[in-house]
Amino acid sequence: MSIRLYKSYTPGTRNRALLTFSEITTSKPEKSLIRKNHRKKGRNNRGVITIRHRGGGHKRRYRLIDFNRNKYDIEATVASIEYDPNRNARIALVNYADGEKRYILHPNNLSVGDKIISGSGAPLNIGNTLPLEEIPLGTSIHNIELIPRRGGQIVRSAGTSAKILAKEGDYVTLRLPSKEVRLIRKECCATIGEVSNNEAFLVQSGKAGRTRWLGKRPTVRGSVMNPCDHPHGGGEGRAPIGRSRPLTPWGKPALGIKTRKNKKASNAYILRRRA
Repeated sequence: MSIRLYKSYTPGTRNRALLTFSEITTSKPEKSLIRKNHRKKGRNNRGVITIRHRGGGHKRRYRLIDFNRNKYDIEATVASIEYDPNRNARIALVNYADGEKRYILHPNNLSVGDKIISGSGAPLNIGNTLPLEEIPLGTSIHNIELIPRRGGQIVRSAGTSAKILAKEGDYVTLRLPSKEVRLIRKECCATIGEVSNNEAFLVQSGKAGRTRWLGKRPTVRGSVMNPCDHPHGGGEGRAPIGRSRPLTPWGKPALGIKTRKNKKASNAYILRRRA
């Protein structure tokens, strides 16, 4: 995986930096594992826009990803590494020994033809899934369950991984990619390795049109709006905010204000907050 830089032939290539897609082995997805995917474009059940700046973009089909990894003690072979338009990580098509096919998140250094397996007692190889209590300290893991048997819910983005810091009693201490340190039940499963495509954060579109292809509409600064449209708006020329702090379009504090609920049930499991 590497980044391709462009010379400034046009204004759109001046700051463009795109992925090379060199690790992808096939361009067509497995037909049995794709579904129609109607995106709501930020609208609620009444058709009213509740999330701004969404709309347009290229049509996508959803790939069914196996976050549960619940085919225990059945070996699978990596058949291909593919692009997924719904996430920044790559996905891998695996063929199980009983004939079933599934998509999984592609870990770094997992190649076509490699074998993977899930379940208690599985070898400590990249791509294998097993309970946290059986994974050694210091191991990089991803696709981590928060509740046993529910499937991986965290550490699924491109280039991310968590580390096991300690084990005590019924809980395992993890350091997450956000630098948050929290406890998770030892029965929860995780996959060994780091999620692939770790250079995804270096991508630069280079032009507005490429961002529109992704389904993102333009964003306008509040300071250039009228006072009826935004708390930062109004004034002659380039005016300051005019408030004691930055605000959202609806008058709530913005930029740095903590929005997590104080009485959230999972607060008891967080040992150190994210930065």
